[in-house]
Amino acid sequence: MTALEPVPRRLLRDEAYDALLEAIVSGELPPGQKLHDGELAERLGLSRAPVRQALARLTAERLVVSKPQSYTRVAPVVAQEIRDALAVVQAMHALAVRTAVPRLTGEDLARMRAANAAFVRALDAEDPAAAVAADDALHAVPIEACGNEALAETVRRYTPLLRRLERRRFSSTAARASAARHDTLIDACAAGDTATAVTLSGEIWGGLDAEAAAEEEAAGTGAAQDGARARTARR
Repeated sequence: MTALEPVPRRLLRDEAYDALLEAIVSGELPPGQKLHDGELAERLGLSRAPVRQALARLTAERLVVSKPQSYTRVAPVVAQEIRDALAVVQAMHALAVRTAVPRLTGEDLARMRAANAAFVRALDAEDPAAAVAADDALHAVPIEACGNEALAETVRRYTPLLRRLERRRFSSTAARASAARHDTLIDACAAGDTATAVTLSGEIWGGLDAEAAAEEEAAGTGAAQDGARARTARR
């Protein structure tokens, strides 16, 4: 970098978005939790403007629901929305791998191996947030290599809905299977075996199906409990 190049700096709205997304995914802000921009801004040490921008982005990603002049709250878990998003993201990653394999360089493969090593370290440390970040870094390599911005934008658009699934998976022993599949995927990419790499990509993302079913069951249980409490309150 030369002295005249701009210094990268994250926008406050991005900092607010990351913090709120992590709070939603971790359950610190559970489904149905009311969100007040002033209170959130105070907790984050920010002004209201970047918090409002972050909430608008989370609303577009269906993690927050808002009715003007009425309420803003964490969105409920809608199983069908999650399954739809998973199907789209799974297909986009498979397409990225199919396009990227012939283009991957030695440096690209080294980045994928480094990301998977970081993923394993995160699992060892029982740090699901770090595991999600490492997983993102690994899968970002073929997305970048394929050079399809429409594909990349689609992945960015729908991945946030899957964060709760990833958190659930990376908090369990099933995550070790993901690390092993990552290694096999990288080996297939290194060998130029596009068909095997695409199949493995599908298996990796398809592994979230079990977490989607668990989310669906949890959402159903929560709805039943809410209904029971409401009926009791009316008596």
